[in-house]
Amino acid sequence: MFSWLGTDDRRRKDPEVFQTVSEGLKKLYKSKLLPLEEHYKFHEFHSPALEDADFDNKPMVLLVGQYSTGKTTFIRYLLEQDFPGMRIGPEPTTDSFIAVMQGDVEGIVPGNALVVDPKKPFRKLNAFGNAFLNRFVCAQLPNPVLESISVIDTPGILSGEKQRISRGYDFAAVLEWFAERVDRIILLFDAHKLDISDEFSEVIKALKNHEDKMRVVLNKADQIETQQLMRVYGALMWSLGKIVNTPEVIRVYIGSFWSHPLLIPDNRKLFEAEEQDLFRDIQSLPRNAALRKLNDLIKRARLAKVHAYIISSLKKEMPSVFGKDNKKKELVNNLGEIYARIEREHQISPGDFPNLRKMQDQLQAQDFSKFQPLKSKLLETVEDMLANDIAQLMVLVRQEESQRPTQMVKGGAFEGTLHGPFGHGYGEGAGEGIDDAEWVVARDKPMYDEIFYTLSPVDGKITGANAKKEMVRSKLPNTVLGKIWKLADIDKDGMLDDEEFALANHLIKVKLEGHELPNELPSHLLPPSKRKVTE
Repeated sequence: MFSWLGTDDRRRKDPEVFQTVSEGLKKLYKSKLLPLEEHYKFHEFHSPALEDADFDNKPMVLLVGQYSTGKTTFIRYLLEQDFPGMRIGPEPTTDSFIAVMQGDVEGIVPGNALVVDPKKPFRKLNAFGNAFLNRFVCAQLPNPVLESISVIDTPGILSGEKQRISRGYDFAAVLEWFAERVDRIILLFDAHKLDISDEFSEVIKALKNHEDKMRVVLNKADQIETQQLMRVYGALMWSLGKIVNTPEVIRVYIGSFWSHPLLIPDNRKLFEAEEQDLFRDIQSLPRNAALRKLNDLIKRARLAKVHAYIISSLKKEMPSVFGKDNKKKELVNNLGEIYARIEREHQISPGDFPNLRKMQDQLQAQDFSKFQPLKSKLLETVEDMLANDIAQLMVLVRQEESQRPTQMVKGGAFEGTLHGPFGHGYGEGAGEGIDDAEWVVARDKPMYDEIFYTLSPVDGKITGANAKKEMVRSKLPNTVLGKIWKLADIDKDGMLDDEEFALANHLIKVKLEGHELPNELPSHLLPPSKRKVTE
């Protein structure tokens, strides 16, 4: 008669089964985390409630920087086409937040219309009011890059007090809202203007807890000489070290991200290598998007738990009738002690607690009598989600990644260096001589032959022991020399003939010049006499 009771009890204990990561995150948030957030007014203190669009949207890249650091030009460089609302100039031109997104036709959607669109992840920006919404637009256009990611362009950050007064909305708070939801934050610096203004410093501090998403681009680096560039790079790292409080060194990409000729081409190879590293980082975003959303949900759940403990502790300390105002002031002033007590009682890491001063400021405006006491059931549900459901979703994330291993950003600037002679490293290192009719190793073969015939070849071949005596003179590690041996011993007989020995020496030279060895021998490096053997 009451068999449904047992079934319901089992359902609560067993982890839920989900078809996709996105579906699982939505269900877990709505059924397990959202009730805790609503009960303890989490949204009034920290972050608005998440919506379906937050879980379904494409990866987003947020560009932040002072004016004229090349943020808009950087987007133009990636897309290889202009976008609606784009303005570029040496003066502060971009005075709006522009979400550059995929659309069937080119056009601009104003902020007030954007925040009522349930398919866009911007509905909660409504809380920042008209002063912000009048400065927020979505530029839509058909572009292959935007099929995989969206890019957020931001107003240039100026120096001085003027902008803080004239903006009309909390600039740092808006950036913090975006930082919680984007997959990558790129801070752009101009090699000629390294000063970090007060507002920029505030902005970087507001991005605290999102250091894992942050990357730094030192732009316009082609406009200064190599010696100056080294000094500028050192000065930038020193400045960032005072603001970004992480034990690790933040990753800085050096380059010139626009389609004009390099003014000083001395560091061209460095810029190309840095650009490829940055492009690989951006291209990996679609593949890692599900994991990022899962990670952000875990961070949010941990903060919501701590918030519940703080609010319930304050409620517990409040008198029921008299002296409420005095007690409230006392509790706000002693919030640090309450943090320490919660940390001890519940074994919570200090890093999980919200900023003390910010929390004190927010509590001043709250009515403590409306706070809720501790409700263990809500906390247990979130604990169960973190312990069981999240573990199941992690497995699903790996399955989705394995099914879509090649999912990456395509089109625009990402295609320009992918294939052909302008691909990164084309014709260099092991790729040298790729288009030559003659075997590239033949150029130095007479020199290698002289060494070969001093190593006592028998029937035209030298033993591994004799080859080793010569190869170790390069001072390369045995692991590297072992790889070179495998690549050079084409017929796998444990000996080297004159062509194979010349090839081994060529690969040693490639490695000593700082290039990577290939995992398999490229066809153009095969000795002419061996090409029929391998075909």
